[in-house]
Amino acid sequence: MTQQDILIVDDEPQMLIAMNETVKRAGFSIATAGSGVEALAKIKSCYYRLVITDLRMPVVSGLDVLKEVKYSSPRTQVVLVTAHGTVNNAVEAMKMGAFDYLLKPFSAEDLQSVVQRAIQKNESFLTVRKAHSRPFPIVTQDPDMRAALELAEQAARGKATILIQAESGTGKELVARSIHQLSPRKDDPFVAVNCAALPDHLLEAELFGHERGAFTGAIAQKLGKFELANHGTLLLDEIGEMVPLLQAKLLRVLQEKEIDRVGGKNPIPVDVRVIATTNKDLKTLVQNGTFREDLYYRLNVIPLGIPPLRKRRGDVGLLADYFCEKYGLETHNRKMALAPETHELLTRYDWPGNVRELENVMQRATSLAANSVIYPQDLFLHDAFRRLSPQTAIPSLLTSDTLSLPTAPAAEPDSSDRKESKGVPAGMDLKAGCSVSEMEKQLIQITLAETDGNRTHAARLLGISLRTLRNKLREYRLAEALVGVEDE
Repeated sequence: MTQQDILIVDDEPQMLIAMNETVKRAGFSIATAGSGVEALAKIKSCYYRLVITDLRMPVVSGLDVLKEVKYSSPRTQVVLVTAHGTVNNAVEAMKMGAFDYLLKPFSAEDLQSVVQRAIQKNESFLTVRKAHSRPFPIVTQDPDMRAALELAEQAARGKATILIQAESGTGKELVARSIHQLSPRKDDPFVAVNCAALPDHLLEAELFGHERGAFTGAIAQKLGKFELANHGTLLLDEIGEMVPLLQAKLLRVLQEKEIDRVGGKNPIPVDVRVIATTNKDLKTLVQNGTFREDLYYRLNVIPLGIPPLRKRRGDVGLLADYFCEKYGLETHNRKMALAPETHELLTRYDWPGNVRELENVMQRATSLAANSVIYPQDLFLHDAFRRLSPQTAIPSLLTSDTLSLPTAPAAEPDSSDRKESKGVPAGMDLKAGCSVSEMEKQLIQITLAETDGNRTHAARLLGISLRTLRNKLREYRLAEALVGVEDE
């Protein structure tokens, strides 16, 4: 998915041209749409930092555009403009997430001012937010993921327990936090517990609390996570790791709405909305006898699944751009971008670690990249890409320790041009039995010839570092010198 700064939408051609010229003078890249229908098509194929749309348009209105933008790209800001403004329209737009509302006619200064403020607001989404600040942006354009988020939004309004089953790294906790932020409990605590991180005897005290003297080391009373999350939301992460004894106690809490502290005498009522997450199939655990069936049904009132990243490949480029921009600003205080060949590599990989793995890769790449453009060698995913299936693999044209994908495919030479230039062959001589090392040498020679010996340019075309290219040339010179010694 490509990225542009601003999309301007208006069904009046003169108004569209006027807004386009006004905003363009501020230095932004602009796209335009002459209708709401055209706008929706562009929104699906391109990410925009800001959408400026007329309110009254046939078929698809400005509010329809606003709704689609906020559904598919929460980071994108939306400004509505109209000549028929009412208080009700403005209130409705703000409730749906509009950034601002302009009444026609407005001055160029007014438009440029709201654009600057909206762009700054868009960039603020890249900062790390605390759980109580606002709903977390979830970057996606995948239909299945969007359906899951829509279900999560509907479920947020109620009190029923939610079970999120998905692979590790897909964003289960992020979805859980979003559910809390969208719920009536958003102003109350959100508390998370990793059921796999604590030993069984400590997990019980962590969940339900304990009285002073309940066990060795209990020198004071301690409130459990259920009490700390009272009136709010409790996330039980990796619920499949909980032992049967604690499962029974958790079942009672969910049924009776009260907890018993370890060493306590009286039950304590609690009002907590429970969200459980797991990367395991709880039905299989039930069949194996390691997870209580009654607890499974109590937790699985609203089942929610998150598709793995390999099944939503359309999100890979979008997420990569998001993380690239985020960590570029955090690490270098500048925007960074992905080279086209880097995008291609990322979308071919299956991402077994899902979004978490992609985020880690982009954080590393932005930290180590030599400039503001991320090239394939900046990813350090050599071993991972070697494991790609033959159908998705990318040919390794260089050394075993360097991943290469040329930035532009070489043009097929004419038969009339198949001759030596400057002593270097114009095409690679791929004879049967030719070694990988020889093919590598030929490719380097050809690229250096095409760049007139410019090593920096050649290294970039080859997708390797300048140091790697120098080392290879040094190896070739040494090999030739040794051959000369033997011939003597």
